[in-house]
Amino acid sequence: MTIPTEFSETVRTQVERIFQHGLPAVAGLYDLTSVRLVRFAATVTRSQHDAEDAVASALLKVVSEIDLLYRARNPWAFLLQMVRNESLLILRRKKRWRVAASKFGECLADLLIAPAKPDAIESQESMQEVWRALRRLPSEQAEVVVLKIWEEFTFHQIAQTLDIPPATAASRYRYGLAKLSEFLGSEIPHEVGDTPNRP
Repeated sequence: MTIPTEFSETVRTQVERIFQHGLPAVAGLYDLTSVRLVRFAATVTRSQHDAEDAVASALLKVVSEIDLLYRARNPWAFLLQMVRNESLLILRRKKRWRVAASKFGECLADLLIAPAKPDAIESQESMQEVWRALRRLPSEQAEVVVLKIWEEFTFHQIAQTLDIPPATAASRYRYGLAKLSEFLGSEIPHEVGDTPNRP
């Protein structure tokens, strides 16, 4: 299933360039996706450093296995899945399935805050509060929230990426938003997302 977004099509174009032109074209894919991939990986690793390592490993594999990415129905979803797998491998190697929230907190807030408009200081402060709340979520819920809100995936697409049933993705999303609202003591700001879609 393809994801009907402009970004997804841009990723596909970059993958096609790598397939045609080889290594020199990888920089374009890195520039396009690295921030978003690290943001997603951080929900799994709970460490900016480990998230960056996971993204680097995944992109190195892209160079040697570009045909797999090229043949994927949705290269962006496939790349996210590669990054998640690399993140989980890092956690297994380091035996860090449970990382202290305090260690994760500061880097995640800086990493994930969406760029604010110059005249939107209040909005930026609101987003910082949201990200402080997000780091308190279990990683299983946080990764679904990031994919649903920032990547605009459907629950079916989230399920394919994370290898879980769509109903589980929807449930984690609803629980995650409910906890965020509880942590924030109010409704979640509009910039972060509206009511969850049905699976």
